[in-house]
Amino acid sequence: MARIATPLPTLSLVAGIALALAACGGATPSAEAGADAPGASSVDAAPAAIEHADEAATGADDAGNADAAEGFRIESVAVSDAPLGDFPYFTLPEGYHHPNRALPMRDFDRVAAWTGDRLEWVEGRVFESLVHADRRAGKGFSRIEVIRNIDHQVAEAGGVKVTDSRVPREVIKDWDEGQQRSQGRGDVYNHPAATWLVRRADRNIWIHFVASSASGSWMVIESAPFVPTATLLPSSALKQQLDADGRVAIQVNFATDRAEILPESQPQIEQVLALLRQDDALSLSVEGHTDDTGTAARNRTLSQARAQAVVDALVAEGIGADRLSASGHGPDTPVADNATEAGRAQNRRVELVRR
Repeated sequence: MARIATPLPTLSLVAGIALALAACGGATPSAEAGADAPGASSVDAAPAAIEHADEAATGADDAGNADAAEGFRIESVAVSDAPLGDFPYFTLPEGYHHPNRALPMRDFDRVAAWTGDRLEWVEGRVFESLVHADRRAGKGFSRIEVIRNIDHQVAEAGGVKVTDSRVPREVIKDWDEGQQRSQGRGDVYNHPAATWLVRRADRNIWIHFVASSASGSWMVIESAPFVPTATLLPSSALKQQLDADGRVAIQVNFATDRAEILPESQPQIEQVLALLRQDDALSLSVEGHTDDTGTAARNRTLSQARAQAVVDALVAEGIGADRLSASGHGPDTPVADNATEAGRAQNRRVELVRR
């Protein structure tokens, strides 16, 4: 009987070795055969499932990163038909006010909105202002209070918050080059910019807000197509006014805050060319003028560059450079009230002055 019992420890030892090998990752031919090994498929399926799950998770992460890499898309925002009041549609919370004597609104301009990954340039109607708390009533300024109120109003209008983040320095440089600094843009150099978007079927409405611990700045920008309002003055009318007054104002449209003449102004340039070609003795001073939006120094520089752009366009068509000169006066000689958009539009002009 004792001899019959002796193989049992041997069998236990063999089984233990087999289990140890399996635990160490050793594979038997039966295990490698997969479905041919009874019971092997369920054991091997678990690591395989985990491996495939990891791959799926990695793929999902990559897809998410790809979406993020694409950046913000206007099309991702649902179109809203919620009722809106009058432009600029949104108001400041109780205890806050605009310190501006007259709220600056422009019927048409080109400004940028920060989306968190780029500047979205928008052409259309613009409202901008500083934002102050009523300190005389004991009200302290709170950035988060203003933001929460804008959040609420935008949500009611069917819009979304796009971002509340710092604008990189290299992006601010592009912003400076494409749009003159204004009170509505605020100190984007040192503080984050919050942006909201209300997408309508026929237009987009952007809200921009920047604030320090003491005050803020905001803009409401409503996209709209450009509608020319200036009328073409033929060369005969130019000559008539020059003979009568010694000067004539023409409307030349430029890219916002730049000296680039827009294509729609080429017909007016053609009429000035015709005027100069009809009278070889005529010499003109081309004078640029702006409204009072922005700093006077910047506007003088801009108006000089725009006047020079007109001169360059005429010289490029064969007019002698000695017959032309350029000067920029910025906002110094308005012909209308800068408190209204109509007045500001009149003040943004180019004048031809007989020399």
